[in-house]
Amino acid sequence: MVDGPLTKLGTATPLPHVKDSVRDAIKHYKHEKESEAHQIFRQAAGHQPKGVFPQTVNPEEETVPGIEHPGSTGVIYCSDRAIANGFSYTCSHEWANLGQGAPEVGPIPDAPPRPESIPISVDSLEYAPTTGVKGLREAVAHLYNHTYRREKQSQYTYENVCIVPGGRSGLSRLAAVIGDVYTSYQIPDYTAYDQVLSAFKRLVPVPTALDPKNKYRLDLRQTKKDIQNQGLAVILASNPRNPTGQVIKGHDLKELVSIGREGVTVILDEFYSWYIYPDHENDYGKSISSAKYIDDVNQDSVVIIDGLTKNWRLPGWRVCWVIGPKNLITALSQSGSFLDGGANHPLQLAAIPLLDPDRVAKEKVALQKHFKAKRDHVLSRLKKLHLDVDIPPSSTFYIWLNLEKLPPPLNNGLTFFEELLKEQTIVIPGIFFDVNPSHRRNLFNSPCHHFVRLSFGPPLEDLDRGLDAIGRVLEKAKKSIHTFGQGYKTANEDGPEPAKV
Repeated sequence: MVDGPLTKLGTATPLPHVKDSVRDAIKHYKHEKESEAHQIFRQAAGHQPKGVFPQTVNPEEETVPGIEHPGSTGVIYCSDRAIANGFSYTCSHEWANLGQGAPEVGPIPDAPPRPESIPISVDSLEYAPTTGVKGLREAVAHLYNHTYRREKQSQYTYENVCIVPGGRSGLSRLAAVIGDVYTSYQIPDYTAYDQVLSAFKRLVPVPTALDPKNKYRLDLRQTKKDIQNQGLAVILASNPRNPTGQVIKGHDLKELVSIGREGVTVILDEFYSWYIYPDHENDYGKSISSAKYIDDVNQDSVVIIDGLTKNWRLPGWRVCWVIGPKNLITALSQSGSFLDGGANHPLQLAAIPLLDPDRVAKEKVALQKHFKAKRDHVLSRLKKLHLDVDIPPSSTFYIWLNLEKLPPPLNNGLTFFEELLKEQTIVIPGIFFDVNPSHRRNLFNSPCHHFVRLSFGPPLEDLDRGLDAIGRVLEKAKKSIHTFGQGYKTANEDGPEPAKV
């Protein structure tokens, strides 16, 4: 490893010849109040600690009487910060966006052709039912039965499926019908859970910090103890897990599903169920779902959220679904009537042929081969930059990158993110996956503080552009680390910056 003037990159120990003033500044850089990047984060609406006594009012967050800012999700905050640095959606190709949790939407090798036109009948100009078009609900049920439940006596029907306009809508509908209960969630996990648990006050959040030494594995024995000792009524988790790229499968998934037969509701966000990267050629095309281990589709309290967004690579369609006992589906129909009104009618009809099992089988194999190649490419390039990934992803299209060995202040996610904005590259700081509804924690104490999430969802050329930018930041750090952590823009007053050649 090459020595820089301040530290050896990859270590956090200042070299002996560093001036005392610089060494002292680095040594004491331990609290969010001392970091410009963290102060910019706290000043954003909704990011101040909540429920602090004595109660205070932030005039910057007072919009109209009775309104409380919920705080932004990671992608929204990072997009706003990118815009302040010259990013524009009209020229987004000039940036490397490794932040947004979206797969590339264009053609990939050996996959079925992309939908390019949508037939629109006069009838489809009407509202669709809040539970969704019956034909699509039947297609979803058939696909799950065909894929995961061929030998099961209990089969899904359209009555077990509710079509929703996006995964967040599915979460919101569920949250709206859950009573005053203790809700278990894990850290790190999907950023939107923070906002859901903040906005729907009847869900009392109970966190569990997953241990990286155990590859972020959910301890099911401890979970069962918590159910008994704490009275947990709902378990919420993504599987495969965003952002760590790990997956609960086999016996562990079967055990988790069994909890849904013991008076607890298990809600599993399965949006990355196809993004499984096998070691053997014969295993391509296999996917993961809790549906495989459910005994009775109307008695087991297991709820699945999925949709076209990730697996079918159609995020702009906003056509997703919630699967569960049919008495839950009737409740979701009612909450949908006042929350979102239902999914797009023509796109629901257009989605039906996309769920044909033969087409899906081809999509899965093509997707897994293409995204595994991208994963391996990114991991290889990170290794050359001496950014070894502690726990490589076995699923999803995310890399949970630990920056802890970099010299401060570059070793925390928010500062690393801000420095990359100067290089027209977006990543997501790890603190957004610290599901922390009250926002009270000193950000430097967060278990996610030293991480960023990199997405290898975009096309390969975008990934390389972003990795080149990371390389430039690391090269600058070798020359002079004390220039980092300052001079961040809070508003883009001059319009979008020109693309760097």
